[in-house]
Amino acid sequence: METSGTALTLVPTALVFILAVWTRRPIESLLCGGLLGLVMLHGTGFVGGLAETSLRVMTDEDVAWVILVCGFMGSLIALLIRTGSARAFTNALAGRVRSRQGALMTTWGLGIFMFVDDYLNSLAVGAAMRDLTDKFKVSRERLAYVVDSTAAPISVLIPYSTWGAFFGGLLVANGLAEEGQGLAVYISAIPYMFYAWTAALLVPLVIWGVIPSLGPMKTADARAEGGVMVPPEAAHIEAANQAIKVDSHIKPRVWLFVVPMLLLVGSTMYFDNDFLVGIYITLGATMALVLGMRLLNMHDAFDTTIDGFKTMIEPLSVLIAAFILKDVNDALGLPAYVVSAMEPILTAELLPLAIFISMALVSFMTGSNWGVFVIVLPIVTTLGTNLDADMTLVIGATLSASTFGSHACFYSDATVLTSQATGCTPLQHALTQFPYALIAAALAALAYLGIAFV
Repeated sequence: METSGTALTLVPTALVFILAVWTRRPIESLLCGGLLGLVMLHGTGFVGGLAETSLRVMTDEDVAWVILVCGFMGSLIALLIRTGSARAFTNALAGRVRSRQGALMTTWGLGIFMFVDDYLNSLAVGAAMRDLTDKFKVSRERLAYVVDSTAAPISVLIPYSTWGAFFGGLLVANGLAEEGQGLAVYISAIPYMFYAWTAALLVPLVIWGVIPSLGPMKTADARAEGGVMVPPEAAHIEAANQAIKVDSHIKPRVWLFVVPMLLLVGSTMYFDNDFLVGIYITLGATMALVLGMRLLNMHDAFDTTIDGFKTMIEPLSVLIAAFILKDVNDALGLPAYVVSAMEPILTAELLPLAIFISMALVSFMTGSNWGVFVIVLPIVTTLGTNLDADMTLVIGATLSASTFGSHACFYSDATVLTSQATGCTPLQHALTQFPYALIAAALAALAYLGIAFV
């Protein structure tokens, strides 16, 4: 079936959203959408296509990076929980926090500190703040919103992060920056990353009630006020998070949580923002401390590490299904179709707004931010050059769109990992967060529209 360059490329992703709303189950929805796309591509040979696609996805360097980073981050968190250091850190914060707003503002501040990577932010901050926010009857969905809003948005705005390193390299590869100047060009575009700015700065307004609870978030907050912070549909996620038990024989140490987190941030930045290297160094050092201080014996320490990795199996399964859907959408030509559909109405002034809207749509539909950026950036570069547009603005708009996709889509990596860490399902997190993401997106779109006529 010929689908490239036609509206039919939208059908598999539309099916994913319909099934997700109907079943409330992301992985089955993603697999069905992926299978439909494979049928469109290969007809009766779709099973062979599935085998090729799944192998390509599983052997992709970026996918392997995600699996290793998330799995071993789960291992590190498990060690910190098992030794009681995570609880000691939470208890230390609890002694200084006096209100629900204070707990959420602490979460927001901690998320900004963990700027080096959005995965680090989602997993570490979510795990650290669950117990503290529970004390103030904060719904897990509201906690997830605050954590996620300081994940990709903050990692984009502070350039010394995995995002800055990755996108700086792409700018050089696509001729938008001279060799060695990728990060400098990236930094010049930061003032124009309007979605990241609005999403991050909206959080305090939501925390303090300037922007009230909206839609599903209002329902979640009402449930939490009744003492049920974990949504019933997420009981299995909470059970997985609680599977690692504190060893009651170990004296809790706050520093044993703080030092690994500082080491993780520092080592990641030192090794050219390579989060995987940072994880390996931090996990190894933490394991050496735990064994050297005889807090756990070798069998218990390694069993805890494996158990922590296993807690990430479900979110990793969702992410792999999302990667398969992305691969299928790329083959169908979805990103190029959406951008080309906008091309007839483009002018140099309106290009940043058009890029933000179209790219945000693509990133949202595919659940991909980095991957979509790789595919679409050459197209965006050509459009900007042909229209003689301000490329700094265009880069800012493109990165804003990628941030929106990471922040808003229910099967994006940041959404899935934040949900796991905070104890709610990806769909619950996405639905409760979506009104605030739309407000941020609308403000960003207005900013791009306004700057077009300045």
